[in-house]
Amino acid sequence: MNGADALCATLLAGGVDVCFANPGTSEMHFVAALDRQPRMRCVLGLFEGVVTGAADGYARMADKPAATLLHCGPGLANGLANLHNARRARSPVVNIVGDHATWHRAYDAPLASDVEALARPMSNWVGSAETADAVSETACMAMAQAQAAPGHIATMILPADAAWGEARGPLARPRPAAFLPATRWEAVSAAAQAIRTTRATLLMSGGALRGRALEHAGRIAAAAGARLLAQQSNARMERGAGRVPIARVPYPVDQALASLASVETLILVGAKAPVAFFAYPGKPSALTPPQARIIELAAPGDDIEGALAWLADELGAGSDVEPRRAPRLVAEPPTGALTPDAIAVAIAAHMPEQAIVCDEAVTSGRDFFKHTAAAAPHDFLQLTGGAIGLGIPMATGAAVACPDRKVISLQADGSALYTVQALWTQARENLDVTTVIFANRAYAILYGEYAAVGAAEPGRNARRMFDLADPAPGWVKIAEGFGVPATRVATAESFSRVFADAMASRGPRLIEAAIA
Repeated sequence: MNGADALCATLLAGGVDVCFANPGTSEMHFVAALDRQPRMRCVLGLFEGVVTGAADGYARMADKPAATLLHCGPGLANGLANLHNARRARSPVVNIVGDHATWHRAYDAPLASDVEALARPMSNWVGSAETADAVSETACMAMAQAQAAPGHIATMILPADAAWGEARGPLARPRPAAFLPATRWEAVSAAAQAIRTTRATLLMSGGALRGRALEHAGRIAAAAGARLLAQQSNARMERGAGRVPIARVPYPVDQALASLASVETLILVGAKAPVAFFAYPGKPSALTPPQARIIELAAPGDDIEGALAWLADELGAGSDVEPRRAPRLVAEPPTGALTPDAIAVAIAAHMPEQAIVCDEAVTSGRDFFKHTAAAAPHDFLQLTGGAIGLGIPMATGAAVACPDRKVISLQADGSALYTVQALWTQARENLDVTTVIFANRAYAILYGEYAAVGAAEPGRNARRMFDLADPAPGWVKIAEGFGVPATRVATAESFSRVFADAMASRGPRLIEAAIA
């Protein structure tokens, strides 16, 4: 077999059976190898930011990596923004980046670049298979690095001659996942003492926001009075009726400071100490009170579930303690003007059980959380790294990972324009994604940020860099041009009706919500 066949076989042996791709000439032998392996699902993205964003969404829901296939350094560069988001989400991703044949590099061909230098800032590990014989072992290293807790970005460079050359040795064996680091007794003891004696908040992220870990945290809160809070941006949260409710640190600095003002002890559980998203004149970067004590119970790569279980036992919060759970409440369908609140209420009313909500609504989605706390149980995925353009690709990858679950994509119109090509992938793969475009015809968040940094009132030039109204994007035509059926609505009643219909049918849909 050649190196490309060895790579494909090694990926499949390691459980990597989806490849989000945008290939070029240097990757043709790997494409041919993929063609010989029907077990590998190949999903084309029309832009590399779609490819990497979809791999992020897939990993968050599948709890394993997909591969990406990117064309040389410029192709990788096109995907870096969403690799930044994936790295912040701690999503496992295996990037396969083609490169010129090793002997062709010396000729400085037009696509030549320093692929490793481009990969390094957004990767936790970078390796290059310089020969066909090295391909399988390098792929095993990449998969092991990607799947090491809590999840990493691994980038494997594949020169063209390593792909087409003969691989003579046996395939390398994928490595088993490493054991999670044991919880330290000192951390559990310190956290328990703080909860008993101070106003303590458990700041949670990662695995703490899911499954049994969240149940343990709920029992701790019920038995010992600790407050539960999620960090502002999280890769995945389990929410809704019957689950332990948990709020997030607000995005606006003043609101975040107020939310954390009473904290005497902050206990980190898979989270980092909260900081402002940006620097603002006269406002602190650290959001916790200066006198607050910070204790790390479990780092992101630790056994978070085990740490919370141990802490619950130490506090007498055993299985006989029932945590507080969100009730199931269905609000009356909204009427009148189409506002972000009306959209959130309608979504909460019609969302099916086990839906996956992918949120890049930005300004328009600020209050979505409070309106959906009592909705049907669902998973909530967020923009984690602040690089907009993740939402539609993330929803695409989540739908590939979970074809039996409805995916709801909450999408700001400005952010959507970065990677709108992902709609085509949703149509081609017939993915069950309903995209709600919050059409406020502006980068609305920038008006708030302009004021927050003290830049006074925006004038004509500033407004022209924030507004999308001249001309306004026509989302129905855009979506239909990519093969996705679409509807424009302008009232709360029409949105509720159209969204309910989308929830009752399968396949990709787009709703342009013309916000009042």
